[in-house]
Amino acid sequence: MSDSKIQSFLDNKLVKSFIAYSIFRAFYGFGILIVTYFIDKNTIIPWWLFLLFSMVFSRVLFKQIKKRKNIDKDLQ
Repeated sequence: MSDSKIQSFLDNKLVKSFIAYSIFRAFYGFGILIVTYFIDKNTIIPWWLFLLFSMVFSRVLFKQIKKRKNIDKDLQ
């Protein structure tokens, strides 16, 4: 594959979105594992309830990040 084909692949909006989401999920997932461990050990909140909340919260957070990134891009 030539560099131009790779570059055009990486410039695709869908690919960029997938890479950004993957990076977000990697960091967010690691943080959630740590928080879930401490919640399970130190509180009476069920770990599964926290994980359920986390699934919903992560979607809302990522949508806000994408919206803010698009707003910043439009301002330039």
